[in-house]
Amino acid sequence: MTNEEKSHKSRRRRRRRPAAQKGGHNPAGGNTDAAQNTDDSSGKKRAQPAQKHHARKHAKQHSSKQRTSKQSSQQHPKHANKNAHPRRGHSSQRSVMETRTETSAGGLVLSGLAEAVAENGTVDLSSIYVALIGRLDRRGRLLWSMPKGHVEPDEEHTLTAEREVWEETGIHGEVFENLGVIDYWFVSDGVRIHKTVHHHLLRFVDGWLNDEDPEVTEVAWIPASELMERLAYADERKLARRAHDLLPELARAEKEAGRITPR
Repeated sequence: MTNEEKSHKSRRRRRRRPAAQKGGHNPAGGNTDAAQNTDDSSGKKRAQPAQKHHARKHAKQHSSKQRTSKQSSQQHPKHANKNAHPRRGHSSQRSVMETRTETSAGGLVLSGLAEAVAENGTVDLSSIYVALIGRLDRRGRLLWSMPKGHVEPDEEHTLTAEREVWEETGIHGEVFENLGVIDYWFVSDGVRIHKTVHHHLLRFVDGWLNDEDPEVTEVAWIPASELMERLAYADERKLARRAHDLLPELARAEKEAGRITPR
């Protein structure tokens, strides 16, 4: 090897030495900084996928909890709004409606009881007549019902029935049998009313049908056989069925007593 070649080789060695010693001398024969950088770089590359996976898992669990919480609040709205505060201007307590009780009495005035009994004892209900009143509703329909009205203070139900039948139909009648009691609820002028009505059967005494009562549109004699078809209200139709069961025996009793009740 010539001196020129040896000099060139020596320069190459001197150039490499600073690069090898840049990170410091490693007694084990390796570059510690380079190894550390490689480990760090490798570690980061290996850790990044694990961190992303953990983040995605956490986000999925959080989203699942939100959906579960939302479904729970939809299924149990009472629990979801348990701690909710009422809005301003709204009371948390329901207003209590005033309640009142009323009592009325009325019934069916009958004509032709004795005359409806045949020689063999059978009773023809189409020959027995009852007085009904008709009122127009808001739709203009004529609704038939039994005459009735309020019981005055210290007044007996039977006297109320006789008075109301006369005021609403023009017929004087005498109570001789109880028919039944019905009750119902309705609201009038913001007041909740529980009304009880006592119904009776009345024997025709005298009088002529008239509709002078301003609350009554029409008054008519109706065959007892058509009573359930004419009455507009279900509660009164139930009473009409009971009247159908009572009338044959009552008619025979009237005939045996010799009472004639022509219209």
